[in-house]
Amino acid sequence: MTPIQTAIYARVSSAQQAEAHTVASQVAALRERVAADDLPLPEALQFIDEGYSGATLVRPALERLRDLAAAGALDRLYVHSPDRLARKYAYQVLLVDEFQHAGSRSSS
Repeated sequence: MTPIQTAIYARVSSAQQAEAHTVASQVAALRERVAADDLPLPEALQFIDEGYSGATLVRPALERLRDLAAAGALDRLYVHSPDRLARKYAYQVLLVDEFQHAGSRSSS
């Protein structure tokens, strides 16, 4: 049986948020959730964008995550909340649809 390929995505948009370690708290909560679901979480599948606005879809970690999902190499994605994927609801729907179409299941 092939293990489930699990990833996490976290984002903070401002230097102030980054300094307050809000991304660290997001990542810790996501890691705990993945562990509670008894799933592996390789370091390479932890996607973090610090200092990038959720108003755009052009973010380094998000682009790598989207490429991975498009290649069918992702089964489950954990995010703290939908607004970590994108600020605009339309972008959130687009990303969730993109991940689901590629065969990934989202959890928040």
